[in-house]
Amino acid sequence: MTHGLKTNSGGQKLKSAGIVGTGSYVPEKILTNADLEKMVNTSDEWIRTRTGISERHIADEKTATSDLAVEAANRALHQADMKGKDVDLIIVATITPDMFFPSTACFVQEKIGAVGKAAFDISAACSGFIYALATASQFVANGVFGNALVIGAETLSKFTDWEDRATCVLLADGAGAVVIKPVKTGSGILSFSLGADGRSGNLLCLPGGGSRNPASAETVQNRLHYIKMKGNELFKMAVRSLVGAALEALEKCSISPEEIDLFISHQANVRIIDAAAKRLGVPKEKSYINVDRCGNTSAASIPIALDEANRSGRLKKGDVVVLDAFGGGLTWGACVLKW
Repeated sequence: MTHGLKTNSGGQKLKSAGIVGTGSYVPEKILTNADLEKMVNTSDEWIRTRTGISERHIADEKTATSDLAVEAANRALHQADMKGKDVDLIIVATITPDMFFPSTACFVQEKIGAVGKAAFDISAACSGFIYALATASQFVANGVFGNALVIGAETLSKFTDWEDRATCVLLADGAGAVVIKPVKTGSGILSFSLGADGRSGNLLCLPGGGSRNPASAETVQNRLHYIKMKGNELFKMAVRSLVGAALEALEKCSISPEEIDLFISHQANVRIIDAAAKRLGVPKEKSYINVDRCGNTSAASIPIALDEANRSGRLKKGDVVVLDAFGGGLTWGACVLKW
């Protein structure tokens, strides 16, 4: 939705949609770099130098993605002064669903008491929250739904190869959520930029378990049910995708990078975040970073960071915020909003 757009293709007047509540949740268990030193051939210095990560949160064996999602959702609903029964639409962005089906959104729906309301998942890896936010905001702007609950939630630890130091030092668990409602014209969500390049899907993927490589003794033996990543190739593409998506979204709503008050990138690697912010001309003090404490939580990383920024007072009314992500697919997406 571009700022200033008054009608859709059918001539119907559009509302402005914005975030009216945020919430997040990370598991209590913390896995430090010192803990990882005992598990794989790595070191605290190696991890911090290359990723900026010092610790990450890990769910226990009984906790599924929907459990984290519900915690974050309830906190967002509380801030928005809503209850589960008030929700019209639930979208969960995740690549680590409880099951292939039913959707994780349906499990969340039942647990928060929103039975009967629309619910579905979106799979766009680390860009998933931006894709879900774009989707939900269209429904609210068009008046199809009065509000929407958008959640990014992951239990990446369940799909992490703890013998692969290239990935196990990065991945973590958590959930973040936002409530979207109509807001005053000129505020809220101003624009989006979304894209993908399936030619590079092999750079970040989970090969086993789907119709291409159904679960078998052989796929388990070959460790195909764990996340695979080609980090060196991904780095350059990540920075390029983040910068391109942000600039496109900013151009759509006629806002310059100099006007950004807070830049919240996908929390994959501090070097990627810093490189993207530098190319956009965003000073360090305007770039929100929590990857040092939370690691890479995929679709959950941006809503967790947004909630932290909101609750800590980093966000003020009228602030221009850019949310920016890239992920497996490859996918990318950015959102510009006025708080």
